[in-house]
Amino acid sequence: MNTQPPAPDPVDAIAAQWAVVRPDLDTLPMAVFGRIYRLAAAMRGKVDKAYAPYGMALGEFDVLATLRRSGEPYTLSPRELTATLMITTGGMTGRLDKLEKAGLLTRSPDPNDRRGLRVTLTERGRELVDQAVGAGLARQREALEAALTEEEAQQLAGLLRKLLATTA
Repeated sequence: MNTQPPAPDPVDAIAAQWAVVRPDLDTLPMAVFGRIYRLAAAMRGKVDKAYAPYGMALGEFDVLATLRRSGEPYTLSPRELTATLMITTGGMTGRLDKLEKAGLLTRSPDPNDRRGLRVTLTERGRELVDQAVGAGLARQREALEAALTEEEAQQLAGLLRKLLATTA
């Protein structure tokens, strides 16, 4: 872990520019959310690279991970998946098509709804997502440990939970 104070970053530069042209603005929210947005984008790239050896990107991982987290029999409806992942039904269909073609999940009629489908994680899909989740978490852990102590990471998680609870 690096104990040196971080050097000024692009968010500092943006806030400084606003301070010159609009000294009346409080740019603290920009400093917080600007860094959250940039951090999310940077980590998305790192995690995508971690998933690539498993033949998937973050979107496909999210589908498989959602099925895996649902517990046995690892089955959900497309509607349940769409709601959990907050994507369009068209986007979900594309992901399901790709994952089914790869043999990582199956789609079958819903026995309780003639018009419905059930999406089920295959054994191969379960094994693959179990490996991929470890790889993604390792990248995230590396990022945390490079900058924060365990206590700081716990504190940050709590603060972000508190902020999210008031904005969602």
